[in-house]
Amino acid sequence: MQKAYENIESIAGPILIVEGVEGVKYEELVEVSTEDGQKKMGKVLTIDGSRALVQMFESTQGLSTSGLKAKFLGKIATLGVSPDMLGRVFNGAGKPLDGDAAVLAEKEIDISGQAINPYSRNFPSDFIQTGISTIDVMNTLVRGQKLPVFSGSGLPHAELATQIARQSKVNDGSDFVVVFGAMGVTFEEAMFFQKEFERTGAIENATLFINTAADPVVERISVPRMALSYAEYLAFEKDKHVLVILTDMTNYAEALREVSASRKEVPGRRGYPGYLYTDLATIYERAGRIKGRNGSVTQVPILSMPEDDITHPIPDLTGYITEGQFVLDRGLHQKQIAPPVDVLKSLSRLAGAGMGEGKTREDHSKLKDQLFACYARGKDVRELAVVLGESSLSAVDKIYLAFADKFEKEFVGQGFQNERSVIESLDLGWELLRPFPVTELKRINQKTIDKFHPDHKKG
Repeated sequence: MQKAYENIESIAGPILIVEGVEGVKYEELVEVSTEDGQKKMGKVLTIDGSRALVQMFESTQGLSTSGLKAKFLGKIATLGVSPDMLGRVFNGAGKPLDGDAAVLAEKEIDISGQAINPYSRNFPSDFIQTGISTIDVMNTLVRGQKLPVFSGSGLPHAELATQIARQSKVNDGSDFVVVFGAMGVTFEEAMFFQKEFERTGAIENATLFINTAADPVVERISVPRMALSYAEYLAFEKDKHVLVILTDMTNYAEALREVSASRKEVPGRRGYPGYLYTDLATIYERAGRIKGRNGSVTQVPILSMPEDDITHPIPDLTGYITEGQFVLDRGLHQKQIAPPVDVLKSLSRLAGAGMGEGKTREDHSKLKDQLFACYARGKDVRELAVVLGESSLSAVDKIYLAFADKFEKEFVGQGFQNERSVIESLDLGWELLRPFPVTELKRINQKTIDKFHPDHKKG
């Protein structure tokens, strides 16, 4: 029988301080009862001698220390998992939001999890097709990778997230599923995610965990761990390849800051806790492949950069932990180019592992380098034309300028509902390079040009 403690010293936001406790453990679940019989759940954050700091999962508004009782349950937060969770929608506490019956759990797992031991990791190398040209060709995603999306307030990262979730697939016939975690989103965004998955049928191979801005802050911290725990179960026990999409990690970091302030911790950069890097790493490093296991966990965390500042602590620390970034650009969005991806600022450090014959196509790497080089020069020429005027440009410069415009409109701007196979994207890349004389295609050898674009104009 668990003892109920009545000596609750204070309530500060979501934090309760309970005095005189014995035998309490870190992360242990706590049941807090009020005088009128209500029961609210929380967990132990820290223990200092006989004093325990309890973080509540629900609002403490209106509560008074008198009449409260705290019962420490002797167990930690777990999630009951089963393959039947596919096709379902849950809240940040793991309870169904879709109106169906609760899932009959196959087993209970600790949601805290842990990073994959580097010694046990297999190197990510298998291509994931997202149907988006700027990812598949320019910033290839591979199984077991963690590749974040850096967005900004008002940019269409929600639409991009659902497009990636809806279109992603592997080409070898393996079981591929999506686990989607939304943190601190508006009610409209939550409904958009749910309806978009249902409308397209993607819900059949997906599980959604949704926490809205009106839900408890603590659930925001639990959602990514809950999503990753279920993904690990599917990947390493059920041999599935799992893509985990987490949006918005900025809301997650804000929740951490709020809880840290309630605990009266000394703040770090811009008020975020000093352990923000470590905390983010405990999430991102749960992506990967494990030796001897067939499944994989791939992560695409999405974060909105405050004031579009890529040096802000959240994108800055995320960039150190993950293997590249996928950057959305406000200028392209204002031109109504969707998805508004800034190819030059984006990077996938593992792209080379997912390219080549047997994965995409043998010309992929060289074509990607050439498109990148031509677009970079085209943007430089565009800036020059603003200063000197187009009449001052050489004939070759005008080709680069036209290429940059066409690349943005046709290659980048494919829309949120248009899915392209990687082969279609590669063929489009060759078509966009057609106006250039061969002498300008310095990143592609003549043998590759003759094989994949034999009618290319000679210069």
